[in-house]
Formats: sequence, structure tokens, C-alpha cells
Amino acid sequence: MTRTTPPRPLDVTAVFPELTALARTTTRLHPRPGTPTVHESSVAGPLLWPADEPWPVCPDDHTSSYYRTLQSLDDVRRYRQLLDDAWARPQFTAEEHAELDRLRAGHPSDRVDPAVPLLPIAQLYARDTPGFNGPDGCDLLQVLWCPFEHGDEALPGVQLRWRRADDVAALLTDPPAPFLVEHDDYVPEACVVHPEQVREYPAPHELPGGLRERIRVWEDAEGLVYQYELGVATGWKLGGWAPWSFRDPSPEICGVCDAVMQPFLYVDSSEWDGNDSWRPLEDADEHQADHRYPHMPTRVEIGRSYGMQIYTCPTSHDHPLSTVTQ
Repeated sequence: MTRTTPPRPLDVTAVFPELTALARTTTRLHPRPGTPTVHESSVAGPLLWPADEPWPVCPDDHTSSYYRTLQSLDDVRRYRQLLDDAWARPQFTAEEHAELDRLRAGHPSDRVDPAVPLLPIAQLYARDTPGFNGPDGCDLLQVLWCPFEHGDEALPGVQLRWRRADDVAALLTDPPAPFLVEHDDYVPEACVVHPEQVREYPAPHELPGGLRERIRVWEDAEGLVYQYELGVATGWKLGGWAPWSFRDPSPEICGVCDAVMQPFLYVDSSEWDGNDSWRPLEDADEHQADHRYPHMPTRVEIGRSYGMQIYTCPTSHDHPLSTVTQ
């Protein structure tokens, strides 16, 4: 099924023509639970990975006792299943309560893998994602991360892999997986994707001061919120504008060449915001009563329901990426 973003309440460029030159096209991925194969674009689906290529691991040391009690992947999935099964029922059974308590207790940190295998986060084929901008000849992007907090932003450690799909002969069919994870919020559910291109405009934080103030006054008069209803698309998306919210924007600078890095992939905690402005038309009939998390199909949550913007260098795909909570 396709996913279609509802039309914006109005053409904001007709009111503020200066925004026309600032428009960018983003590809909303619209991940939804499914069973993707290695030959399909996906979120958290299996990767088209060569059998003779080592599976990536996180270079950081995660064996420190600093980490809180941890969970296994099986525990995470069982915990979610118990909650989902009980969603429409008045209460848990005594047996379910006992199992939930056991799952919450987790495992001690001394059982962490010395080298944590990365989790598949996204696989995107160029044929499915307009605006795909990989190295020459590469038609497949694979995104992986470590499900532990990293750096000052306390985000999962991300790695990108670019490849030519036709170069992959024998497949790795049983990739390693981390035994323990620090955050169940960093364990996504397998989803198929429904890419859709939409136009979007900068968050108010990135607009010139005069234009930003005019938009603020206009918002008060019209009862619309520029960023959340007209400007920046929500959900997992490729390219476009960064959705600054609780923090002021600052340029991400490449540590190798000093170029200003560009928004590459946004991993969102929610597919649409509270007023449903960006909720696809095809999802209009899916209610909270029918599903515990209709707006969180991947089950990924960054911070307090924020998102993670992955930035890349425009001069070279070999330069290190950067991640920011927004």
C-alpha cells in the first residue's frame, strides 16, 4: 500500500514567497510493520550482506558497570508482545505480571559482548528512494547501529555501508546480533517502507530573524503552526530539512574537510505529531484503540520522543557522519 501525505492547509509560499527558494524535497519512508526480504528496502529488515564480509561491531567498550541492568533481544520482543496482547484486555493475568517483572529485571552488565554486533536499522535501494545520493555505482545503502548510548548526545552509534547490490553473490544468512542492549527503545521492529516525496521548508530556527518574526505574528492571527503544519515533515525521512525543536540550530562541521554537513537520514520517534497534520491519508482510520502504537510502528524512541538527525559530509561519503538529537 502507498502512503500519501495530506495536502498542507495552505500554500505557505503564497503568503511568504521568500520560502520558495528554501524548499527542499525529502523522502518520507513511512515504515510500517511487515516482513521485508533482503531484496527490499526496509527498516530493521534483513540486509543484503555478503557472506565473506565481516559483520560490523561497535568499536567502543561496553563492559563497564556504568550501564544499568540490560535486556536481551528476546526479552525486548517478549515484553512488547505481552503488552500488545493485553492492550484490549482490562488487566494482566498474575502469570503475565510475574513474567513482566522478570523481564524488567534484565541481566547484569558483565554479560555484555566485548564487541557488540550492530543491529540493522535501515536498508534503502536507490530504485525505491528518489534523491538517493550514494557513491558512484552504489545503489544500496545499509544503516546499522549499536544499541548503547554514545557520546554527549547519548545516541546509538551509527555506521553506514554503501554497496552495489549486483556485487553481492553468496549471502550471510545468519548475522550475529548483540546478546544484550542498553535501550529497548533502540531495538526497531521490522518494517516495510512506502517512500513518498514531499516538499518541506526550514524550521523557524533556521529562518532569517525578520521572516521568522513575521511568521510568528501570522501564526497567532491564523491559528496555524508553521513548523508542524506547513514546514518540516515528521517521521523517518531521507534528506530535506532538520526538524529543530527544543534546541537552537548550529551547523554540523565535517571534522575532515570543514564542510558544512547536510541532513541525511532522520530517525523519528513518531510518524506524525499530536494534531495528525502529517498522518498519511491511508492511516486515517487506524485508531489508538486498535493498536497500542499506531504512530510508532518502528518502536524506536529517541530521548523523550525526539528524533535523531544523521548528518553526512557533502564532499565525501568516506568522511565520518554526525548525529544530533532534535
